[in-house]
Amino acid sequence: MKNKIYQVNTKLRGLVLATALLTISVASCSIIKKKKKVAPVNATTAVAKPKVDTVKNALKPYDEIITAKAVTQKGLFTVHKLNDKYFFEISNQLLKKEILAVNRLSKSTPGAGNYGGEEVSSHIVYWELGPNNKLFLKVSATVSIADSTDMISKAVASSNLNPILAAFPIKAKSKDSSGVVIDVTDFLISENPLLSFDANNKKSYGLAAQMADRSYIESVKSFPINTEVKSIRTYMAVGGNLPAASEAGAITLGMNTSFLKLPENPLRKRIYDPRVGFFASVNVKYADNQQKVQQEAFIHRWRLEPKEEDLEKFRKGELVEPKKQIVYYIDPATPKQWRQYLIAGVNDWQKAFEQAGFKNAIVGKEWPEADSTMSLDDARFSVIRYFASATQNAYGPNIADPRTGEILESHIGWYHNVMNLVHRWYMIQAGAIDPRARKNKFDEELMGQLIRFVSSHEIGHTLGLRHNMGASSTVPVEKLRDKKWVEAHGHTPSIMDYARFNYVAQPEDGISEKGIFPRINDYDKWAIQWGYKPILDTRDAQEDKKILNKITIDSLASNKRLWFGGEGRDQDPRSQAEDLGDDGIKASLYGIKNLKRIVPQLINWTREDGEDYSSLKEMYKEAVGQYSRYAFHVLKNLGGVMVTEKTYDQPGAVYQAVSLQKQKEAIKFYNEQVFATPKWLMNKDIINKIDPLFGFNDVQSVQREVVASITSQSRLYRMMVNQRDNGKGAYSPTEWLNDLKNGIFTELITGKATDEYRRALQKMYVGSIITMYNKRFALQGSLDNIIASVTPTEVLLYSNVKSLAFAHLKDLRRSIGNGIAKTKDQDTKIHFEYLKQMLDKILTESPIPGLNY
Repeated sequence: MKNKIYQVNTKLRGLVLATALLTISVASCSIIKKKKKVAPVNATTAVAKPKVDTVKNALKPYDEIITAKAVTQKGLFTVHKLNDKYFFEISNQLLKKEILAVNRLSKSTPGAGNYGGEEVSSHIVYWELGPNNKLFLKVSATVSIADSTDMISKAVASSNLNPILAAFPIKAKSKDSSGVVIDVTDFLISENPLLSFDANNKKSYGLAAQMADRSYIESVKSFPINTEVKSIRTYMAVGGNLPAASEAGAITLGMNTSFLKLPENPLRKRIYDPRVGFFASVNVKYADNQQKVQQEAFIHRWRLEPKEEDLEKFRKGELVEPKKQIVYYIDPATPKQWRQYLIAGVNDWQKAFEQAGFKNAIVGKEWPEADSTMSLDDARFSVIRYFASATQNAYGPNIADPRTGEILESHIGWYHNVMNLVHRWYMIQAGAIDPRARKNKFDEELMGQLIRFVSSHEIGHTLGLRHNMGASSTVPVEKLRDKKWVEAHGHTPSIMDYARFNYVAQPEDGISEKGIFPRINDYDKWAIQWGYKPILDTRDAQEDKKILNKITIDSLASNKRLWFGGEGRDQDPRSQAEDLGDDGIKASLYGIKNLKRIVPQLINWTREDGEDYSSLKEMYKEAVGQYSRYAFHVLKNLGGVMVTEKTYDQPGAVYQAVSLQKQKEAIKFYNEQVFATPKWLMNKDIINKIDPLFGFNDVQSVQREVVASITSQSRLYRMMVNQRDNGKGAYSPTEWLNDLKNGIFTELITGKATDEYRRALQKMYVGSIITMYNKRFALQGSLDNIIASVTPTEVLLYSNVKSLAFAHLKDLRRSIGNGIAKTKDQDTKIHFEYLKQMLDKILTESPIPGLNY
């Protein structure tokens, strides 16, 4: 393999090609709202103050700097502690070798929303000798690479000069001249980008400068491939509402910085493919034989390799153990009754790695509390960290070598209150079919299995897998009710989907937990095989890419359950969070049928003598939220575009509009399930115990959001484009708006009275069409600049939408005028007269003074 000239931007470790729509889920610090300003406490601040050397630094004998009193630890950096001073001895072999510096909280402050073990920042750094007997600590800050054998590598090297983060006078050379000694005491406790909070984090906490008199180095420990620095840092608090800030005008945090040596033998890259859902990093690659600059994206994965003695077995297809097992430890702060389920969630991935040729490739273990040589903050260990937090979540990040994508370690964040989240989900989604879900406190075994499923999902992220929101769309909806089929195959092919539980199954189907819970399934096993199975006897990643492309094409052609549907951020109705099955309309109808069974039982299911109705309110709100999800799962069918990533050697289109029939079914769904007031959801027995307006307001909010989204300009424009390209096979915008109007204004035809719910809905709809007609560009500046900044597409969009909305408003006014004469209900008559008067005013005024396309 050729040597590379690497210059890697550490901030792009989690970035990927924009065209691939890759994103990485990471935990971010909570933003603390500023309320009351606290007067800062006077204190001196610790700021790095580099000294300017006017003459060459004079070296001293080693024994004068590192005396016999020094306490020494050998490791990545040899660390010497002498009284209150810390010295690093840096080997010459380490010079210009890239080191990953990961900054984590080791201790947090109450109310901050961040917890010990959470990552704050990371950087790639390296040591380099400078003039005048100095040692520089530099940050890798560029993203260009080139093969060292290419002439262009010289241009890459000369075009990227990395910044010097710190300069250290060399105090002495090592005894055998194999390295240099520097004093790092001031640097380790100073406020600098490498070791302390960055500006954004400080802003979120409401922090100012660091206080030197209340900040100190707690410990420095060195291990074979890493050095760990723990510090206590106190900052002036100038804003925010944290309790400590109010009490002391200051915030104290524990920080841990891990310096982790990147592998000497870089893992071979595996080139990213948008048809398989992996997180990825990206470099800009230059080569002499290029005719344009290439972006090279490569996936994140652990290093799994067969042992040398097992290579022949591996070639024959026998399962072998890897050279190095992937190990996840369980935080000893985890309540004991849940540890076995977290471990099971890790071990469940073993069967996926077996498809990649490895046995016992991954394992979960309890933390060896008696082993004093191990630290939870040590970057060599991957840990599921348990946070005492009211946050209802968990997250699974990974730390990867930016040169190759090799995952080096992971600290999963597990919030205690995630149990409340899965409790709500399971009661509302599975309460109709699983009696165990009908309790305010689940049995320990059920909660344990819920924890296990979440653990498996988060571990998947740390293995490099992204969400696959399209996986569940490969399952026929009726199969979700087929006991034998769904218990054998699962309700989604991927644990990485947001397909929580089988809400389609009906009570009469008799489906057990096997057909209700998600599991590591076909897609997950195939993705692990694609990303992790070593390809032997090839020269480089480009040869591997050709082999993987053939595997991908053949696999997708033979098994549609292996389709990767992305993160659900486009207009594809197949790729959505929290949905099930290949028909979102049919699945939502089944879901609503179950909700109608569940809602009347919520009082009984949440009952606890002596307690108020807080749990009832929470579960009722979850039920309304689930109803809202069903409504929005249908929405992507309107103006929807199905996206199937393909290469030149695969037949068929990448983009395909949703069929006319399916879009008409969507409008029918809305007219029957959303616009016809769902009074079953506004259960009076529940509402009079929690809030008389609660149900009305929440259901009305769902209707308002659906109407606003259905009539959005972007959706209308997509439907126009579809009509342009597909003619009679498309849902014409005029027909679509008429179908909406006929469902929302049925009283204009029947002459029946409207109630307050229908009147509110009809006002929402008219207001939304008026907005569509009367909306102006959010443009600023002189007229010439405005005209220059408006694209032809925007002009076309605006003019077409405006004319269509104008025609529809005229039609509405005519229909409302005719309907007034038919109605005998006085409240309805007043309502329609109001709407007609409003439309008369709108249609006789110029909607946009000035610019009018």
